[in-house]
Amino acid sequence: MRITKHHHAMLELVSDGKTLVIDPGMYQTELPELENVIAVVFTHLHDDHSFAPHAKALAAQHDVQFFGPKDVVAKLAELDVQCVAHGDFVKVGPFELEFAGDLHQEIHRSIPLVQNVSVNVNRRLFYPGDAYVFPEHSFEILACPSAAPWMKISDLIDYLEELRPKAAFPTHNAILSDFGNALQNNRIKEFVEKHGGEFRYLLPGESWD
Repeated sequence: MRITKHHHAMLELVSDGKTLVIDPGMYQTELPELENVIAVVFTHLHDDHSFAPHAKALAAQHDVQFFGPKDVVAKLAELDVQCVAHGDFVKVGPFELEFAGDLHQEIHRSIPLVQNVSVNVNRRLFYPGDAYVFPEHSFEILACPSAAPWMKISDLIDYLEELRPKAAFPTHNAILSDFGNALQNNRIKEFVEKHGGEFRYLLPGESWD
């Protein structure tokens, strides 16, 4: 399976000639060239993860199945989005999708919480979305959020200490400068490698096989 990181939270996974897209959001200003897209997962309704123009473009260009929590189903009512929640399992082509979690991490007590689901793909890639979700099953590579209005680095370190991923790369990082990326990446790298894991910093468009 080839994992390609695009801008911010958008991920492209290719296996057996088929493509799965995760969280095509607004910080990916233009969709990259994608082939044989059969499924799209939206972890939650925020535009940096589920941008309606991108969703409609993917629906127009590909024979694709969409998956997301009920907030996304309501937001993208024009499209046929299958509602998924904690504990759901879906198989689409070569991709086995296991969903977990329930709510987005708190940004501030005055801001209502929205739903958030994580996805474990083929028990290889785990992406938690915008929450510190613990997967129900094992995985190999963590797509690790590295910066967000809801994040404290101390909480992320605690999360990494619990997960102890075998490998990780940072995502959800469009809001960082080069200096900010270096700062956050060094912390993530430290606590991934502490337990023998591998860390890579993927720039938009770079892949991990």
